[in-house]
Amino acid sequence: ATARAILSNTDYPAALLNGVMLRIRADRKITRGRAAILKAYYLKLQEATNRENPDIPEEVLQVSLNPDAVNVPYTLGRLFSVLESIQSAANPGINPTIKDKYFNSAAATPAVIFPILVNLAQKHLKKLRGSNPGLCVYYDKQLSQLCAGLGTDYPSRLNLPQQGSFQLGYYHQTQARYQGGQKKEETEHV
Repeated sequence: ATARAILSNTDYPAALLNGVMLRIRADRKITRGRAAILKAYYLKLQEATNRENPDIPEEVLQVSLNPDAVNVPYTLGRLFSVLESIQSAANPGINPTIKDKYFNSAAATPAVIFPILVNLAQKHLKKLRGSNPGLCVYYDKQLSQLCAGLGTDYPSRLNLPQQGSFQLGYYHQTQARYQGGQKKEETEHV
């Protein structure tokens, strides 16, 4: 069905989106290929309907991190990536990480999971404050900026398209962390 959709320039089948989402949930990994499939699915959907999908706005479907995006699921994905970074900095080599334990439920029910994760991050920041105060300030600023963009309440549930936006936000933030610019900023605070 996917090959037929590509060849006939029609919508991609919903089974493609469901299959990718299942793989992401099972493996707890958002690879470059999976992110590309999510973007392609939503771009094709937008093209077919000649309008923007309210769950996946165009600002989310960029190639790299969009720090100006105001889409709440995208911002939640970015926040999750920052929380994971904080945990890794405070506890190098920790296994399992918050991604292993909470990724799927954070994408589906953020109102339940994010208060737990933000409280946990405060404990990690306290630990970092003693060993690396510069890095603690760097992460605290990121955390404050992302939380300010979320408003007062976390959404109770995210539908499947919104979960895709969450996953793209996570992927973009994680990839940006590995690029030279942000890596350099982190080491300057060390």
